[in-house]
Amino acid sequence: MSARRTVAVQPPRTCATAGAGSAIDGRLQAILERILAAELTTIGFPAARDIDYRPLAPLWGRLLNNVGDPNTDPLHTGHVHDLEREVLDFMADLFRAPSGWSGYVTSGGTEGNLYGLWLGRTRLSNSVVYHSTAAHYSVPKACHLLGLPAVEVTTTATGQMDYSDLTRKAARHRSRPAIVVATIGTTMTEAVDDVTHVHNALDVAGIRHRHVHSDGALAGVPLATTTSRPAFDLADGADSISVSGHKFFGTPVVCGIVLNRRKPEEFSPTVPYLATCDTTISGSRSGLATAMLWHATTSLGAAGHADRARRAREVAAYAVERLHHVGWPAWRNPLSFTVLLRPLPADMAATWPLPTEGDWSHVICMPGVETSHIDHLVDTLAAYASDPD
Repeated sequence: MSARRTVAVQPPRTCATAGAGSAIDGRLQAILERILAAELTTIGFPAARDIDYRPLAPLWGRLLNNVGDPNTDPLHTGHVHDLEREVLDFMADLFRAPSGWSGYVTSGGTEGNLYGLWLGRTRLSNSVVYHSTAAHYSVPKACHLLGLPAVEVTTTATGQMDYSDLTRKAARHRSRPAIVVATIGTTMTEAVDDVTHVHNALDVAGIRHRHVHSDGALAGVPLATTTSRPAFDLADGADSISVSGHKFFGTPVVCGIVLNRRKPEEFSPTVPYLATCDTTISGSRSGLATAMLWHATTSLGAAGHADRARRAREVAAYAVERLHHVGWPAWRNPLSFTVLLRPLPADMAATWPLPTEGDWSHVICMPGVETSHIDHLVDTLAAYASDPD
């Protein structure tokens, strides 16, 4: 009998030498310093910064793949479908979903819009898509990907869809079903399209078959926590709704949620080797993002998020007041976090990167933006205005 052969177990090989590791550490430190240095002046982009996600750190070194439909656990154990189901239940309650709803955690608002338009195309063949000129750039992109003809509808001065124009343009295609994207918080002005008005406009146009998708990426969640709000959710007549996770919830991983008022009517193939079916666009999905959404929804609840939204609106109102006090034109839509202001002086704009479109720039008073941020902006602006040299 031959002797048993022993095999020495070697330590795992690392991908980087000590020198390379030092270079990587230095690069990461430089990135962190760049981000931290800009925190005070980067208030033009919609990302909340008040929720602490560090309690989830033990999960960061693990692969969490929420593959397939969230209601069916896959064969592998590296998933958090149970947390996803809790997140979806929270969102379904928030957006007043009827019985029989479905949904999943997406990679972000773009996937949510693509999914909503795909649902409409699946239900209604030969459809025409209508969206406002202020709709997110992902909407025409999704129409192109899905081969859907799209018609742009004009907006009012504040950014809301012009429903009379929707009626006029939809009437030209009254023999074809309509898919309408209602924007719930436009990119520049945070204007909100009213789903009830959308349905009324289609009624006048003589269109019976329709699918309305609410793109609530920015304002969907905070508006849902507010008593006096426009009509936009599943109880108001939307057929699907999507939101972003990295905006109002401020998740460090880009993600989103989409809900459908009914189960997908087609395209839910079984994937035998995973022991699940797939009702999603992306298939493999980030379980870490889901864990972050679960942390945000369970740690604060609907009441906590309502309070966050209320305080953010107070800061936005304060910003308008302070800008008016120094003579700088500013305004905001009702219930919005977004404050429109005239563009900053060129020298100041270099360190205050505020998105600008036409004659207006904006700041977005997301949760975590405080009155001290606004004071710093306005005091700096006042100094530039009094001494432009």
